[in-house]
Amino acid sequence: MAKNKKKQTNNPLEDILKEEGIEVVDTTVEKSEEVERLEDCPNCLEYKSGWMRAQADYQNFQKEVSEQRSNWAKMSEIQILEEFIPVYENFRTAFKHDVKEESSSWENWKKGIGFIMKQFGDILESHGVKEMETVGKVFDPKLHEAVSEEASEEHEDGMIIREVGGGYMAGETILRVARVVVCRNV
Repeated sequence: MAKNKKKQTNNPLEDILKEEGIEVVDTTVEKSEEVERLEDCPNCLEYKSGWMRAQADYQNFQKEVSEQRSNWAKMSEIQILEEFIPVYENFRTAFKHDVKEESSSWENWKKGIGFIMKQFGDILESHGVKEMETVGKVFDPKLHEAVSEEASEEHEDGMIIREVGGGYMAGETILRVARVVVCRNV
């Protein structure tokens, strides 16, 4: 039986590339004497081989780092979602109870919903999320979205009269702009 031999070319660089599993594209160019001299240099081939291995190692490292970042993002998301599960469970429990508006259980139900809202607020705060203060502040288009304008003798022009939807920030990053009603005295 004949042994399988790897096909060797006249170009040692191509042989090294093929051994490393790198596709070789024929880019035939007329070689200068200097290039031919350098190709025959044993150290040059060793340096080229080392450089190519270093390139492959670097690409593998980049892929690994990218995968790790993706895993960290997934783990962070799971951690945050796990924190919201008890809040969701409290909502489910609250809505299972049949409450009549005039009974004392209505007040208890209202307190329970207030507790759940506090749980949400605590979770958001623990992740650095702060609610923007709006009413009585000067309208800032970077932080606020004006949904309407109203005349008011109590407020100056450009002041926020009412908040329609809350705005939230994490550090200096705006997560959601506040939707507000702005005073416009004409």
